[in-house]
Amino acid sequence: MDRDEREDKKAILQEPRQEQAVEAFLNGCNCAQAVFSTYADLFGIDRQTAMNMTNSMGGGISRLREVCGTVSALALLTGLAEGDVDPQDLKAREKVYQRTRELLAKFEEENGSLVCRELLGILGREKAARPSERTPEYYKKRPCAKFVACAARIVEEELLQLS
Repeated sequence: MDRDEREDKKAILQEPRQEQAVEAFLNGCNCAQAVFSTYADLFGIDRQTAMNMTNSMGGGISRLREVCGTVSALALLTGLAEGDVDPQDLKAREKVYQRTRELLAKFEEENGSLVCRELLGILGREKAARPSERTPEYYKKRPCAKFVACAARIVEEELLQLS
């Protein structure tokens, strides 16, 4: 993303969207949806499409507790911001892979892992695909809002360079 594009994004983002991402999570979006849908419009993706694209990524990919949904959203946004559409351009692909690794390393450094079950202290995969009911008790025992905020901050400060 060049300087002019960053300035355009700054104009659109009058205030940081981190709080919007956390609010989306607290209002029932899964972790991936909360992060991805908050920034998707900056890349010409409407909210409904963004929600559909990331619906299966919550809970560490459909509650398998693998890669954290916020991390998946961060990787998708990196591809949108810095990716290349030429499948033969391996240098461009290497560049976006490297950039994604750098951003994910920031998340991992701050949170200790990229893996949902490790972040949540869960042993093994969830057996049920059914999402947990979103109750006040759910939000009290799940630190996911913190991970949503972290991924959103990385998007703004590092990927979009809005700080």
